[in-house]
Amino acid sequence: MSALSSAAPVTFVPISDKDKALAFYRDQLGLTFVLDQSPFALVFDLNGTMLRATFVGEFQAFPFTVLGWSVPDIAAAVAELTQAGVSFNRYPWMQLAADAQPIWTAPGGAQIAWINDPFGNVLSLQQDI
Repeated sequence: MSALSSAAPVTFVPISDKDKALAFYRDQLGLTFVLDQSPFALVFDLNGTMLRATFVGEFQAFPFTVLGWSVPDIAAAVAELTQAGVSFNRYPWMQLAADAQPIWTAPGGAQIAWINDPFGNVLSLQQDI
């Protein structure tokens, strides 16, 4: 057994603006804000896992998912977050009708929806089937 096999994970996401990060992660996504460690990070609780929104100044966001959640009902989660003002990504390869929820079904059956935070980080919701 390694020193990390039973250690609690910590996840990170880069940010560059405190107010935008609080407005998105706390107010729109509904994450519990734990601690302001400015100028280093804002700390949020992800259902028992620490999220450190780390101040990095200027950066180029990656074009792939950096943080995601497994949800029991993706349609309900998308609807709730849409009501909170979160915009979901619609990629051309998703081939969705204009009025359809922005949820893609992967070849294995999982359903996935993506959003960008105010800094361009790609986040996802996933419901396994």
